[in-house]
Amino acid sequence: MKLTDRQTEELMKELYGKEILPLIKLFKGKKNINEFKIAEKLKLTINQVRNMFYKLQERSLVSFTRKKDKKKGWYVYYWTFNDKEAKNLIISHKQKKLDELNELLAREKEVNYFLCKDKHVRMRYDEAMDNDFRCPECGELLIQEDKERILRAIKKEIDIIEKEIKVKS
Repeated sequence: MKLTDRQTEELMKELYGKEILPLIKLFKGKKNINEFKIAEKLKLTINQVRNMFYKLQERSLVSFTRKKDKKKGWYVYYWTFNDKEAKNLIISHKQKKLDELNELLAREKEVNYFLCKDKHVRMRYDEAMDNDFRCPECGELLIQEDKERILRAIKKEIDIIEKEIKVKS
């Protein structure tokens, strides 16, 4: 399965912030791109560009070759984006989210929560009882949260991620 630009951009934004997206867009799908040309196109210094590449390299998302410039005597790096590793990282990232959602689902099933109608607080039953079922912020009576609505929302998110993982695998 081919990795889409949208999937790659979502992952990069989540891991590194939106600042790295112009770099990804410039060199994704290309091989051995000269870092000086990238720095020039992005209007950044070579050190700024290299720092971005080093962050990507920590997770094996890029590889490089280096060649010595015969005129100037310094090394020039040529970078390539690793689609396969990005795909693996997306799957493991989704799996981690899935595990967290399953833990959240289990917690939400076990506990009854009470809410302030103005959404000041959300409390477990024992906390609500300690506060006489009143909001400590505004004094309003707490109402029991609709557990089923929350459980359905979590299950829906779990289903979406499970389908995404199956498609990517």
